[in-house]
Amino acid sequence: MIDFSTNYLGLKLKGPIVVSSTPLSETIDGVRRMEDAGAAAIVLTSLFEEQLDLESKALDEDLSRGTDSFAESLGYLPDLSDYRMTQDVYLDHLRQVKAAVKIPVLGSLNGATAGGWVRYAKDIEQAGADAIELNTYALATDKHQTSAELEAQLLALVAAVTSAVHVPVAVKLSQSFTSVPNLVARLKDVGARGVVLFNRFYQPDFDIESLEVKPTLHFSTPSELLPRLHWAAILYGNVNIDVAVSGGVHSAEDVLKSIMAGANIAMMASALHIHGIEHIGRVLSDVQYWLERHEYTSLGEMRGCLSRRSVPDTSPYDRGNYIKTLSSYSLRQTVAAF
Repeated sequence: MIDFSTNYLGLKLKGPIVVSSTPLSETIDGVRRMEDAGAAAIVLTSLFEEQLDLESKALDEDLSRGTDSFAESLGYLPDLSDYRMTQDVYLDHLRQVKAAVKIPVLGSLNGATAGGWVRYAKDIEQAGADAIELNTYALATDKHQTSAELEAQLLALVAAVTSAVHVPVAVKLSQSFTSVPNLVARLKDVGARGVVLFNRFYQPDFDIESLEVKPTLHFSTPSELLPRLHWAAILYGNVNIDVAVSGGVHSAEDVLKSIMAGANIAMMASALHIHGIEHIGRVLSDVQYWLERHEYTSLGEMRGCLSRRSVPDTSPYDRGNYIKTLSSYSLRQTVAAF
């Protein structure tokens, strides 16, 4: 019997697949199906700082308005129909999920500043979350804001949260940071127990007829996995912190590659929207078949086997790979011409 177990954020997980933040976890039926399919843990959808700020501001304004007429007062209420999760609804849902499944449940916060997030993190902890994922998403749009300032803000946010709660905290990073290993090491120093590689960068599209900038959302593809494997392989054995790969995990091969790079777990979301929640079970069966065929007795035996510190030639992770790749392509083109 192959041992599928792994550790992530100090949690003993029964397998390597964790469901990352997705609307599929917003129903109790959905989370139960995830557990039945073999998910080792579930990250709930994120609470957004901007959403809670708007909600709080709208409530303050409503309470301060005149309420001489009940009918008029009803018209003052803000339209929150676009918000899937307000704070109270989120916390109540978290409690219900914890009661419905036996696997670990992680709360998720999408924050940019340290202040209010300490309170929200405490509330999520008290609601029963086994861990908290800080789903960070900060973009540099001001030419006066330096990369050092962005990193300092992130570190302050993480330090504030980790010092306020007792449950482990993971940080979901953008892949646009210049020195990922240095930043991850500093995140560990301020209390982070893990990092998630990476947050997907949703880029707006242009409507050339209406001259509007519109948000776009596309499911991930397996090609997005490559930079995540690259940095997971560099971090393994370099920074003593747990690593989750998120983005581009669709198949058993993707899960195996993630573990071989050094990740503790592989996260799925888009694949479940495309193939259904039961896809988790099919992927796990394929992972088990591969491990049996290659005579592994546990998932842990192969973890990090293709990391930077484990391979004899590190050039694929360094500048040498850039030169080899371009040279190889040039040579193929030359041969083809003849």
